[in-house]
Amino acid sequence: MVLPLHVDSMLLKLPAEVVTRDQDIISSYLTDFRRQYVGATAALLRPRNTAEVQAIIRACAEHKIGVVPQGGNTSYCTAATPSADGQELLVSLERMNKVRELDPKNLSVTADAGVILSDLQQAADAAGLLLPLALGSQQSCRIGGNLSTNAGGINVIRYGMARDLVLGLEAVLPDGSLFRELNPLRKNNSGYDVKQLFIGAEGTLGIITSVSLKLVRKPRQTITAFLAVRDIASLVTILDAAQTQSGEAITSFEYISGTSLQLLLNADGRLRNPLEHESAHYVILEAATASPILNLEECISALLAELFESGLISDGTIAASELQRAVLWHLRENIPEAEIYHGGSVKHDIAVRTSRLAEFIESACQLVHSYRRGSILSVYGHVGDGNVHFNIVPPEGTDKAIFKRGVEEDISPEIYRLAFEMGGTFSAEYGIGRTKLNLLQRYGADGKIALMKRIKTAIDPHNLLNPGKVIP
Repeated sequence: MVLPLHVDSMLLKLPAEVVTRDQDIISSYLTDFRRQYVGATAALLRPRNTAEVQAIIRACAEHKIGVVPQGGNTSYCTAATPSADGQELLVSLERMNKVRELDPKNLSVTADAGVILSDLQQAADAAGLLLPLALGSQQSCRIGGNLSTNAGGINVIRYGMARDLVLGLEAVLPDGSLFRELNPLRKNNSGYDVKQLFIGAEGTLGIITSVSLKLVRKPRQTITAFLAVRDIASLVTILDAAQTQSGEAITSFEYISGTSLQLLLNADGRLRNPLEHESAHYVILEAATASPILNLEECISALLAELFESGLISDGTIAASELQRAVLWHLRENIPEAEIYHGGSVKHDIAVRTSRLAEFIESACQLVHSYRRGSILSVYGHVGDGNVHFNIVPPEGTDKAIFKRGVEEDISPEIYRLAFEMGGTFSAEYGIGRTKLNLLQRYGADGKIALMKRIKTAIDPHNLLNPGKVIP
């Protein structure tokens, strides 16, 4: 790619080790995670520390060059992909991968934004602690990207979203100056909580370079159960009973439809249904406690006996080892790969209030079948926080591209409308990026969008940070 003279001269001012112009290397950074969009850029910039991020942003601000920050490139909404016109530079935080401090007595860890989530989990584990943020992509996503999208995951029910774990944050602003409030304090009531502006902003207000996070004590006991649920309408009742019986020890309560499980079993012949009989609805329930005194196993066994007796579940099994626990979680975490195996899916990241989740799923299923009979519905998600991944997979024998395009045109708008009418949202944990701008324009609160625009203009008046994302 031929560089404009002002871009070329700007790049020459940066450390040579930071700048990559080889398009063969750059190409692997330009396709979004779902392979729906391919961008272009004149150069890939890979800073090694916060000072180099500042130098890059100052140079880009001087020449009015747009910048797209990228962590692990796992965004489902093309938030980390530059535009196809090649007018933006790509900044990868992958080299900023140091754990700066782990304070066991403060239950906190401070790390660079480029640390891979699973590496940060392992660092906490080595100290006898737990980082509760857990995602299917944790082997490749990076903590800065997790914060910029306010990632959710399987433990939200107990520990909250990514923003709920943040104690301190460091970010480079659009003019190259530094916002730094990194001390891991649990109480700091000294004005606006400015750091929260950057969480969920997808790199449009600043580039997160470091973060301090809450840790929790590592569980001494973990119980994982896989249950067959008789009626989807009873999900909230089961969850309520589990939380009450366990004394709020439930960390995960994940719904899996029978269809989603069968897609996975068909895609990988080595896997088996852990229960003897098939069901239309399953739940993975996990409880954990750091207490060495409480008898969690006895508690969960009593819960399951109660659920069997009341007819809410028809079958169930409890993992007897860490290996069995891993097998159960594999069934939940690999459903997206099973959808890819069957031709991909049209994804809907919906959230409604927990009390209406079953109602939404049933209504949305009826809606899809009224439009396109034979559609394969892969439905799974986080019951405890009202987030369901409602995905539509092409049937065998159809032209997959044509089918998915038709679903996006005539069914997806109706699913989003249904969620909106039920007081829900079209984006529970994936964010906005580039692909959901039209949905934000249609279903976002007018006052909120107006305020977002004012904040963006105030902090980034020249629209240099991740232009074309989040803000309609």
